[in-house]
Amino acid sequence: MDVNKQTPIEVKDYLLNNAIAFKAFKHKPVFTCEEAKQEKIGAKGIEVKNLFLKDKKSRRFYLIVAPEELAIDLKSLGLLLDEKLKFANEANLVEILGLTPGAVSPFGLLNDHQNQVKLILHKSVAESDYVQFHPNLNTQTLELTQGEFAKCLSLFGNEFEYLEF
Repeated sequence: MDVNKQTPIEVKDYLLNNAIAFKAFKHKPVFTCEEAKQEKIGAKGIEVKNLFLKDKKSRRFYLIVAPEELAIDLKSLGLLLDEKLKFANEANLVEILGLTPGAVSPFGLLNDHQNQVKLILHKSVAESDYVQFHPNLNTQTLELTQGEFAKCLSLFGNEFEYLEF
């Protein structure tokens, strides 16, 4: 991984240095939402899935954050975004967000120095009192209040939008 990429410790330091409060939970590696449920991590907040997508010509990238139980139709979401969407490949994930499969979360945007990725959050994420995400590693989960997460969104520098899909 690129030396300029944020590790879990650096993500936590970044949050602390920016006066963003969080609670950290350590756990076994989880690669799927189902594995996270079985692990019973204990973090408060909406359980989400994070999908790293791109447009058909790989010009625009999207990080989709949605409730883990929501079935996402890429064609319908693409119509909403006026794009033909497909999953970004692992090379894109590593190069742009500095992440590996299973560790995808909005904190990967700290590694997107060119702000190539637009963050699309399902509106229910905003309606939850707490959110929980990996700090760029799938053996930890950070719990943040909605207010603290809102501070993160302004610091990431990426375009973001809450949508119903």
